[in-house]
Parts: sequence; C-alpha cells; structure tokens
Amino acid sequence: MHILLIEDDLDLGRALQAALRIDHFTGEWVRRAADAPHTIDAALVDCVLLDLNLPDGSGFDLLKRWRRSGLRVPIIVITARSALDDRLAGLDGGADDFVIKPFATAELVSRIRAVIRRSAQQGSEQWTIGTLEIAPARREARLDGQALSLSPREFQLVMELARDPGSVVAKDVLAQRLEPLGDPVDFAAIEVHVSNLRKKIGAQRVRTVRGIGYLLEP
Repeated sequence: MHILLIEDDLDLGRALQAALRIDHFTGEWVRRAADAPHTIDAALVDCVLLDLNLPDGSGFDLLKRWRRSGLRVPIIVITARSALDDRLAGLDGGADDFVIKPFATAELVSRIRAVIRRSAQQGSEQWTIGTLEIAPARREARLDGQALSLSPREFQLVMELARDPGSVVAKDVLAQRLEPLGDPVDFAAIEVHVSNLRKKIGAQRVRTVRGIGYLLEP
C-alpha cells in the first residue's frame, strides 16, 4: 500500500517514513504545499497524511482542493493544532481522521489501516471476499480456513485486486502499484505472478479481462 506524506518537519518525516517501511507500506514524502500533486491518482495512492502548517501554505487549502475535485482517497490530517474548531474544520472539510501531534507512530499506522479498510468497504482488519480472507497487517491469507503460502509479490497482487472485488484493475495500474517507487513491473512478470496466484487460490477467482487487466471475483 502506498502513502503520500506531506509534512515539513524533517525529524518527523524521517521517523514516519521508517515506520511505514517496517509495516510494509511504501511512501512518497514532500515538505511544501507547492510540491504536493495538484491532483492525486486514486489508483496509485491509498492514503494521504497531511500536515496543516506548511511553510508555504495551509494544508486546509490542499484538502479543500482535492475534495472539490472529487478525490475519494482517505486523508488523515496530522497537526499540532488541537483546538476544537481546527478539528471540526478538518473533518467537515473532508478529512477522514484527525491526529494531534505528538502521537505514537503505532497508533498512526493503525489509523491508516482503519481508513484504508473503510475505503475498501471492509468492516474489520481481516478482509473477507467469499471464502478468501486477507489480513493486511499480518500479511496473511487464508482460503476456506487454510493458510496460503503466498510470496511477497503474490500477496501484494491479491491485496491490490481485493481493494475493489469485481472491478477490473488495468495492467498498467497494477504495474505501477506493485512497484510505486521504481520502474513499473513488466507485464510479462505480472502474468507469471497472476498464474502462480491462480494455482494457490483457484483459477476461477482471478479473471482476465482481455486487453485491459484482471479482477478478483467477489
């Protein structure tokens, strides 16, 4: 899962990047409002961590702009501003959560997982798609109650398809999401990983939409 972090504090930014890596998130970090993307590709970003006090502007302005554009990616505001008016303005302005500094990184990671889970319309930390169960935090998957032995890439692949079961994920989107900080994964490599995944969860569960991509049968 890929996180966009907008935070000007060097020490906090580095600590958050390290904590995210430990919990198997990838992340991009910018320190100014001007460096934040004007629009966010919801197919490539799972959650935004947004500081309100930036050196060249207000995080509120970014929040409002993104929500006005129709962005539905979860956004968590992280700020030292603890006044009730600020919290209400953030939540009413479209933030999915509001975390006051200082905070424990473990709590923030838990909140990230919670908002991503809600955006995927999953009610608990264990995602359920038919008889397929996925536990993102533990990086475990079960089928009919039996643990699956998935490679890191196979687990990453099934997670991406499980974000929206029944919807097609284009190959080029998968290629970028599987390697968000590097060169996109080669299409031929994706086909190999899909083939291996099918052998473990059942060929009928991952459907190829010719010329477009793949979908996980709900």
